[in-house]
Amino acid sequence: MGDRKLRKERIGVVTSNKMQNSIVVSEVKRVKHPKYGKFVLKTKKYVAHDEKNDCGVGDKVRIMEVKPMSKTKSWRLMKIIERAK
Repeated sequence: MGDRKLRKERIGVVTSNKMQNSIVVSEVKRVKHPKYGKFVLKTKKYVAHDEKNDCGVGDKVRIMEVKPMSKTKSWRLMKIIERAK
């Protein structure tokens, strides 16, 4: 039970929910460019398991890393933080 604390968690926005029991979550980071010093937006996409199909596009969610469920899906929906308006 203690190893659950070590699992990675991410917060992002749902960009697609067209698959059954799966969602695509985008995480946006602001990274400073090493040479020019300007902040650049970096986007990373994760495919996560959504058991009840509750999420809609634009929802802010928290996902947790789990063992691989398929070729691309190795994250699970933990909580919907904020619904899309």
